[in-house]
Amino acid sequence: MNPHLVSTKLGVLTLFLSCLASCAETPPPVATSNARLSAVQIDRVGRRIWQNECGGTVAGLTSWNVGEDFASLGIGHFIWYPQGQSGPFEESFPPLAAFLAARGHGVPGWMRGSCPWPTKPAFEADKNGARQQELRALLGRTVREQTEFIMERMERALPKMLAAAPAGKRAWVSLAFGSLKATPEGVFCLIDYVNFKGEGTSPKERYQGQGWGLLQVLQEVGESPSSYIAWNVQFAEAAKRVLSRRVANAPPERKEQRWLAGWHNRCDGYKRSL
Repeated sequence: MNPHLVSTKLGVLTLFLSCLASCAETPPPVATSNARLSAVQIDRVGRRIWQNECGGTVAGLTSWNVGEDFASLGIGHFIWYPQGQSGPFEESFPPLAAFLAARGHGVPGWMRGSCPWPTKPAFEADKNGARQQELRALLGRTVREQTEFIMERMERALPKMLAAAPAGKRAWVSLAFGSLKATPEGVFCLIDYVNFKGEGTSPKERYQGQGWGLLQVLQEVGESPSSYIAWNVQFAEAAKRVLSRRVANAPPERKEQRWLAGWHNRCDGYKRSL
């Protein structure tokens, strides 16, 4: 056989096999634009977050969960620590209070400092007191603003995550974030999860060196990319794996296994249409 012809055929075969390998490794296409949520969809986002965090009830807007040392307030269960207290989780109610005040809502002075209830028993004893009634009234009439506050946090998350991510993971994190933002369902994944478990950039938010925030989920999505599975579905499964790992790594005294089924159910909600 003509040596030149053999060489040509081998070259074509090599190129073909290279293309097959490249196609097999190609992740889902990166987004070229961001989905813009309509006013109706923004309201749906707020209702779903409210339902996820506190059952969609007004009473649930002021709560203090068992085993925690902070109050959880509003549709996003924004964290508010008592004076002198701190923890591994980012405090989010004081920034919300400032956000609402900047939007022209009357935020009394006592809501702008530390949480006035030092413990869960003190908080529960004052459940029907004037201050908690005033707090629920404010939170009940600012659902849209709370939703927008969470959405702004999501928009600010990418630069923080890229700065915290390993150099070799940054391109993937950016691609996954952008691709999720291309659909309303993907946007909801980002909005809800960053409120649910944070950006994942704080070194304090780790168990045994492993985090559970949005950054970790975006990295986990990259472990099994497929162009045949919608990004929001991949995100939901990745989030469940990350949260299962968190529970496995958690200190035994926190008893986090009790929350895992509910967390997984919340993540399965990311697969639904917005």
